[in-house]
Amino acid sequence: MIVLAIDTAGVDCAAAVYNSATDTVLARVSETIGRGHAERLMAMIEEAVTTSGLSLDDIEKIGVTVGPGSFTGIRVGVAAARGLALALGIDCVGVCTLEVLARTAPETDAPVIAAINAHRDEVYVQAFQKGVALDEPALVTLEDFLSRASETGTRTIGSAAALITDPEAVTEPDHSPIDIVARISATTKAQGKAKPLYLRGPDAKPQTGFAVSRA
Repeated sequence: MIVLAIDTAGVDCAAAVYNSATDTVLARVSETIGRGHAERLMAMIEEAVTTSGLSLDDIEKIGVTVGPGSFTGIRVGVAAARGLALALGIDCVGVCTLEVLARTAPETDAPVIAAINAHRDEVYVQAFQKGVALDEPALVTLEDFLSRASETGTRTIGSAAALITDPEAVTEPDHSPIDIVARISATTKAQGKAKPLYLRGPDAKPQTGFAVSRA
């Protein structure tokens, strides 16, 4: 199966073309841009597809990171993935960034806690064991995270791991390697349309007290 993988959920903007039959990433394009995913994504998809030696008509499935992560970035990636999937008549699946993060950990039999610093004394977390999710993605308080991470026999991976030794540490952004996104996408079963995974509401709130009365 030929898979197009897309990641805009964090500071990176990335696209890759992956052949699951040979477990080969045919092409990948990735840039750490912070913002501006909407301006770069389609060009990066075109570059990845062209470099792979294939065309969009050869794509059989699309996978996209759905969060947790940047509210705007996630929206951009999911909209592009769903639009392309609709035009091509193929499945589009969502990939959780916490699962991608867990897959970056060295192989172990012990539970792995994927943890992203959500700031404001909160952490995005999900536990895995041998690649299988043990619970659902969640937004927890820093106190709750530190309690979970202190459990004997667990391994924590991700930006929030630095908070275990220093709760006030300045952490680096997390990354979702696009080759891992592609491999997860290939084995993920489509269940309707890919949807953003928002564990926290948007920062922008509608103003109150300025409503215009209707006639």
